[in-house]
Amino acid sequence: MAQAITLARPYARAAFEVAHEAGTLDAWSQALAFAAAVANDPRVAGLGNDPRVLPAQLVALHLPAGIAADAPFGQFLAEMAEQRRLALLPEVAELYEAFKRESESQLLVKVTSAMALDAAQAEQLKASLKRRFKREIELETRVDAALLAGVVIDTGSEVIDGSARGRLAKLAGALAH
Repeated sequence: MAQAITLARPYARAAFEVAHEAGTLDAWSQALAFAAAVANDPRVAGLGNDPRVLPAQLVALHLPAGIAADAPFGQFLAEMAEQRRLALLPEVAELYEAFKRESESQLLVKVTSAMALDAAQAEQLKASLKRRFKREIELETRVDAALLAGVVIDTGSEVIDGSARGRLAKLAGALAH
């Protein structure tokens, strides 16, 4: 995984710079999401290293409808296909989205709670996080009953563990020493 992210980073950066310069961040985001979904398909994954499959054929498989092969996105895919790197598209798409959020002063925050958050709680949490991080907040929520109570907030660079399970683990660690 770490190697794939390392290999994908220059492609994601290049895609972001081309899209940013052209003012087409959202269009590239959608095209990369489509191409990443194709790359994740097990029927397509095996074709990437098949010498009988030409790079142009691989590009045609990954190219969303309505985008020409000679368009910037098509050229981007062609370069990846020439290097036999189309399998990295899921990581490229993920990194591209991170670059896009950064440029738009957005922060993706993953919130895991013991119970589902209602709309009011989610909005209150977003407002608090916006004040703390001084950025627009995009929440990604999930439920994990094993937390017992509370929430775990992951910003990518910082984790705030306000769960009962986390507090019990901290107490157990303190008692053990």
